[in-house]
Amino acid sequence: MFTNTFWSLVPAIIAIGLALITKEVYSSLFIGIIAGGLLCSGFSFSGMLQQVFPDGMIAQLSDGWNVGILIFLVVLGSIVMIMNRAGGSAAFGKWSVEHVKTKMGAQLATILLGVLIFIDDYFNCLTVGSVMRPLTDKHKISREKLAYLIDATAAPVCIIAPISSWAAAVTGFVDGANGLTLFVRAIPYNFYAFLTIVMMITLTVRDMDFGPMKLAELNKKLQDDNTNEKKEQASITGAEEQPNPPVSNKGKVIHLVLPIVTLIVTCVIGMIYTGGFFEGESFVDAFSNSDASVGLVYGSVTALVITMIFMIATKVLSFKECMNAVPEGFVSMVPAILILTFAWTLKSMTDVLGAKEYVAGIVENVAGNHALMSMLPAIVFVVGTFLAFATGTSWGTFGILIPIVVNVFGADLNNELMIIAISACMAGAVCGDHCSPISDTTIMASAGAQCNHIGHVSTQLPYALTAAAVSFVAYIISGFVRNWFICLPIGIVMMVVTILVIGRVEAVRKSA
Repeated sequence: MFTNTFWSLVPAIIAIGLALITKEVYSSLFIGIIAGGLLCSGFSFSGMLQQVFPDGMIAQLSDGWNVGILIFLVVLGSIVMIMNRAGGSAAFGKWSVEHVKTKMGAQLATILLGVLIFIDDYFNCLTVGSVMRPLTDKHKISREKLAYLIDATAAPVCIIAPISSWAAAVTGFVDGANGLTLFVRAIPYNFYAFLTIVMMITLTVRDMDFGPMKLAELNKKLQDDNTNEKKEQASITGAEEQPNPPVSNKGKVIHLVLPIVTLIVTCVIGMIYTGGFFEGESFVDAFSNSDASVGLVYGSVTALVITMIFMIATKVLSFKECMNAVPEGFVSMVPAILILTFAWTLKSMTDVLGAKEYVAGIVENVAGNHALMSMLPAIVFVVGTFLAFATGTSWGTFGILIPIVVNVFGADLNNELMIIAISACMAGAVCGDHCSPISDTTIMASAGAQCNHIGHVSTQLPYALTAAAVSFVAYIISGFVRNWFICLPIGIVMMVVTILVIGRVEAVRKSA
């Protein structure tokens, strides 16, 4: 009765709506899960319990991929805690303040690091957050802004990087054509990814914010001013608090840099290992065939061992202090783990209810209308955005929409409109993922920045929707022009002009 209909989207709509209204994510997700369980079971109480717990939450926590991601989270949390206890983060904060003099420089450095770590979005979110938090805190950049910079350089960068876990996922969904060739050809038409990067840089260079993000930045400045005043008073009275447990005063920048570099190297090796690189596969093929979840576990555990050995060898921490930091790192990741568990369970409800099949049917009907063919990229972009927003999964959106588009055009790589439409699938999926409170990547960005999750979602949403609106117009143009040399520059100009107009409106409103 409820499967393959609009009702299949209702649990996600309830959860997302409640989260945005109440600003409380745990209960909102759980209520959405209960609604999904009731719909799946035909409003049977015992059936609902079965759907929510054994078939939902327990099944998701038993899934090998999900368990791998949770282990990676815990291990990374432990590495970060060891770096903090060793004084590496504090030393990096002091060094960065001396070398990165401005707030704009701190944000540009965060963007650059996010762009450079294009291997995997989970890895990107948590690594960039761990490295850049000391620097952005010193320059009074809000955690919400840091979370936005992390999130906007995670999926949007991975989706235009030929060597990434996302490229591997996309190529796996293409039957009847060379998936990697198609992915590479679609890159210049991925307007949302490019325009998001352009938007970040423009906002940073102009030192501009709008909407809830502007308020978050003002609040951060006020909080830091109050904190500095209290610290001055405490130092005068001699009542200044010491961190508990204490941070080593022997820490240097190398005690942050070496663990992070080690983590990057070992995770890349772990991923290509799972793809058969050491069994004769080429680097590209090994990466395309890699199991990111398992590879990240191999890499992070290896990096944790090396980090502990390095800290003990340089005598900044004892073995006991390193081991005490491990469960502390686990505790720091509990909010992200809880939100991920609920989000995965909610996704399982929408899968059982046939949300993807329902949306796929809509797209097939649109694609069958030849009069709408030139508008197909723009329509696919909107549908992909909505599906990824409602289900919280980019890869699931790829899996549904890309085969439909390929079938419509018969896997003809010479058909430029097919390339544009497939790029619109990817862009829409990333856009919806970027906006959704139940998206893995959004949750990871909040965890990486150590930011309130709903605070991150509500401040990022106006920025993501602005880039989405400009991308939609660019896809309308590309459906008729069908040349990225023309369409991409037009999209970039529209994005910059849009930011300038918003800035002018904000200035007028402030002076009024």
